[in-house]
Amino acid sequence: MGDTTAALIEEAMKKSALVWLTLPGLPQPRAAWHVWHDGAAYILTGGEGEQPLPGLPEADRVLVTVRSKDSGGRLLSWVAACEQLEPGGARWEEVAPLLAKERLNAPAHEGLLERWAAESYIVRLTPTGEVPEAPGRYDDGYAAVRPVPTPAATAGPPPRLRGAKGRPADR
Repeated sequence: MGDTTAALIEEAMKKSALVWLTLPGLPQPRAAWHVWHDGAAYILTGGEGEQPLPGLPEADRVLVTVRSKDSGGRLLSWVAACEQLEPGGARWEEVAPLLAKERLNAPAHEGLLERWAAESYIVRLTPTGEVPEAPGRYDDGYAAVRPVPTPAATAGPPPRLRGAKGRPADR
């Protein structure tokens, strides 16, 4: 992998906390949060309340699409080699706390790493050097991706103000 390609991937990944993964057997890419550390992206999947990315722990390679932090549009796509980290291993012990630090809305931070070790997977995505799309080289067949259906919904109706007069437009 050339220095320019490696620098482009690293810069894009450091600036974007969300990437799109094209996973084997799924009809459309899935959004995933990650941590970029030591030349690779680390992604947590599986377990109660964590991002569902079916097929990622078993995948050999995936396509990673990075969005622009400024416009939110597609910036580049790169091919990653996947490696599942073993809980308790040196790399797992190094990366799991970094992921926990970024997982601000975790259901409960107490016992989080132990729960991840028992229920979840941490997958290391290492650039292979293949960059199918980059600034100035985009696939013309690219289409916007609709989010995957989810049971998540707003908790209830919006709050109401008591004793306040509403705006004339709201009456």
